[in-house]
Amino acid sequence: MNSHKHARLTPIGRALLVQRVLEQGWTVIAASQAAGVSRRTTAKWIARFQAEGLDGLLDRSSRPHRSPRAIHAGTRRRLAQLRRRRWPLWRIARDCGCSLATASRYMKRAGLSRLKSLEPAAEIVRYERQTPGELLHIDTKRLGKIKGIGHRITGDRTKNHNRGIGWDAVHLAIDDHSRVAFARLKPDEGAQSCAEFLREAVAFYAGLGVQVQRVMTDNGTGYKRVFEAACAAVGVRHIRTRPYTPQTNGKVERLVQTSLREWAYVRPYRSSASREAALQPFIHHYNWHRPHSALDHQPPMSRIPAVNNVLELNI
Repeated sequence: MNSHKHARLTPIGRALLVQRVLEQGWTVIAASQAAGVSRRTTAKWIARFQAEGLDGLLDRSSRPHRSPRAIHAGTRRRLAQLRRRRWPLWRIARDCGCSLATASRYMKRAGLSRLKSLEPAAEIVRYERQTPGELLHIDTKRLGKIKGIGHRITGDRTKNHNRGIGWDAVHLAIDDHSRVAFARLKPDEGAQSCAEFLREAVAFYAGLGVQVQRVMTDNGTGYKRVFEAACAAVGVRHIRTRPYTPQTNGKVERLVQTSLREWAYVRPYRSSASREAALQPFIHHYNWHRPHSALDHQPPMSRIPAVNNVLELNI
């Protein structure tokens, strides 16, 4: 184990203490006073050095040599076996002859406290559409409006600059195959804003030579009748995610987190307008310059056939 922060002696200090007494002729009292330790401590390190050499001056574990009240190995195996049968902890403790607190501590160390941990890990299913436009993922994220720098930057909680001034909603779309992203800030996450964003997104990808065929959203209120009517108007099929499974729309969920980290929260903005002004430069960088791990560290535009030939000029 390592020396704690209040330790008077390190292994080097102990070696110096022993050297002063055994080689330089210091008395135990004088050496102890110089090191700021008791005579008993000095005698202990001298005895360890004489018995084990320099290894005896190293830190040792504080774990006791014997733990008579520790759970026997056979009991530990029995505890784990019964837990995997989904027995409740009180029943396991009674069967094994130990207290409920002891059984709980062991289950925590063994990672068996929650019944969910007994289930085999769910297989991660990854998929990718074959061509751009086959599937477009869409999601939104609310962001508080900004009026001056808040307390998280200034540390001053007495001035609530941003409390009660409302929200902005960033709408994000990402193509499943190419990972080319599109984003717009809207006043809310309502049906009209979602439908308007869909029309803008379809037009953006059409400008890249990509025809959107399907769009996937969650089950939010903004993606109901008005949004479905907008999908029908632009000739796009609307697909919904399964309830409570955001991983189904994982690509845009990942884009939301990247946008927050690299755009919305990357620096302190003094106003909502300054944050909005930084959105499109971020999206341009994401599409044209930022390496994407799922694309062999190439930017998303490298997968758009119509613009791939000008990618090097843009970079």
